[in-house]
Amino acid sequence: MVAKALDFHLPNQLNASHPPEKRGIRRDHVRMMVLDRSSGNINHDRFFHLPHYLQAGDLVILNNSRTIPAVLHAEWHRNKVQLATNTEVRLARRREDDIWEALIVETHVKIGDRFIFSPELLATVIGVKKNSPLKMLKFTKKGSDLFNIIYTLGEPVRYEYIDYPWALDYYQTVFASHPGSVEMPSAGRAFSWELLFTLMRSGIQVDFIQLHTGLSYLLDDQWHQTPEENEEEYHISEKTMQKILETKAAGKKVIAVGTTVVRALESAVKFGNLSGVTNLYIHREFPLKIADGIITGFHEPKASHLDMLSAFISERHLLRAYDQAIEARYLWHEFGDMNLII
Repeated sequence: MVAKALDFHLPNQLNASHPPEKRGIRRDHVRMMVLDRSSGNINHDRFFHLPHYLQAGDLVILNNSRTIPAVLHAEWHRNKVQLATNTEVRLARRREDDIWEALIVETHVKIGDRFIFSPELLATVIGVKKNSPLKMLKFTKKGSDLFNIIYTLGEPVRYEYIDYPWALDYYQTVFASHPGSVEMPSAGRAFSWELLFTLMRSGIQVDFIQLHTGLSYLLDDQWHQTPEENEEEYHISEKTMQKILETKAAGKKVIAVGTTVVRALESAVKFGNLSGVTNLYIHREFPLKIADGIITGFHEPKASHLDMLSAFISERHLLRAYDQAIEARYLWHEFGDMNLII
C-alpha cells in the first residue's frame, strides 16, 4: 500500500490547534511549500504569493461546499422510554433531503429508536449501514428547513488536536455557498477575496465545483474507512467543465484546490457524470486526466490523501518534502500551512 511508504512521525506541536487569524496572521499569509512534480525541487514561500507560480490562462478550481455544524445532541428514546438526555449524533453524509447517515455515539442503538433534537426536530433510525457503525436517520424536516435547524443547533466537527471550540465561521472558506460538507474542504481556507481578485487580475481563471465532504473519522480505529467506502456527493456545471476542457486544449494548467476537487474532476471524466456520488480511489498508479497540479494542506501519516498525492509526484519526492516540512516546522491540518504541487 502507498500509505505504508508514507508513514512518518509527526510531532504533536505541528498540529495546528488555532486558526491563523488567532495566531496573528491573515488566512492567506500562512506558509506554502511549493513542490515541483518532475524534479522534486522544494521552495518555501507564503500562500499569498501563489500567483507567482501560475501563468495567465491557468485555471484554479475551488470547492464551494459550505461546512455545516454536523455535531448535534439529542434525547434518545425507545418505545416512549427515554434512554439518555444528551446523546451525541454526528452527521456523516446526506442520502436524501430528509435522510442522513450518522454516527450515534452510543452503543446498542436500534432501528425504530427516536432522537429528539428540539421541539421542532426529531429523527428516527430507519436502517444500519453494512460493515459500519453508521445508522440511517430520517428527520422530520427536509431540505433548507432541515439545514436551517442544523445551523441553529449544531457545532462543527472537531478532532483531538483542536483544544478550543472555535465557532463555525472558522471552519468556512470565504467563498462557501452550498451547504453540505460535514468537515471543511480545508484546502480552500487559505484563500482570501483579495488573493482571488489578484489571481483574476493576473489573467488566471477561477471557477468552482461542489463536493460535500463526508465524516472522515468514525471515532474508533476499528472502523477505518477506505476511500472506496467514503462516498461523497459532487456537482460540476456544464459551463465549468467546458472551461476546464478549453484550458486543457490551450495547453494551460488546471489546478485543483484540495483532494475533494481532484476527486470530483477525475470522477466526472472517468464515469462520464457531471453530478453524482463518487467513491473514487486515486493512488500512485491512477492516470490523472484533468488535474495538472494541486493545492492542499499537509496530511497526517498513512492518510489516504497521501495516496492521492502520489498520483502527482513520486513517493520518494513526497516523503523527502514532508521530512523538510517537519524540519521547517510547517503546521498540519485544517488550520495549518499549504502545499502546492505543480
